[in-house]
Amino acid sequence: MGKINQGILGGFSGKVGTVVGSTWKSINYMRALAVSVHNPNTVKQQCQRGKFRTAAQFCKAAKPVIQNGFREYAFKQTPVNAAMSYLLRYAVEGCAEDATLDFSKVRVSQGSLTAAMDATVDVAGSKATFSWTDNSGTGDAAGEDAAMVLAYNKDRGEAVCNVSAATRADGAAELTLPTSWDGEALAVYFAFCSEDRRASNSICLKNDAASTEPDEGDDDGNQQLG
Repeated sequence: MGKINQGILGGFSGKVGTVVGSTWKSINYMRALAVSVHNPNTVKQQCQRGKFRTAAQFCKAAKPVIQNGFREYAFKQTPVNAAMSYLLRYAVEGCAEDATLDFSKVRVSQGSLTAAMDATVDVAGSKATFSWTDNSGTGDAAGEDAAMVLAYNKDRGEAVCNVSAATRADGAAELTLPTSWDGEALAVYFAFCSEDRRASNSICLKNDAASTEPDEGDDDGNQQLG
């Protein structure tokens, strides 16, 4: 039961109906009681948790690129949260433990900057070689735009990336891959970021069929290589 200490217009302490009164540093405040969830593990909740877990794992690995790539969409939220929202809406399929990503629909960058032209990637051994046509002067494309490259290992749930691998004018860039990744399934992405932090929509340049379930590690799941 709540107790009113300073008359009917004063603050109170304790519970009154669905409201709890308390005092902090001589400031009276009220808060609503937490809603009691009788079954916190419904089928719908399990479904959503599986989708969220799948998107979160990818975002954790791709975070260095996402921080730049989703900056334009970070309205009252972080770039990672903006990327999570995108993946959950457009790229996550299935439910609960069966939730998966359609890597062809995944984006690690989304923005208004003019995208790459004729971009390709060739993966050989421990190196991914990117090439594209310099389209500086088309739309708002500039020669100084930084090329952002990312390779995600589907088998391990890990990524390597570089947020400034080259410039748009260079027309080519390289990304070093771990030697242990040889022959494993990759999804490879490419995008540009301007000097004023605007980004282009990313392009999926490679999308191998996964061969195993991702391993769970205790690290951040990403390595940023120069």
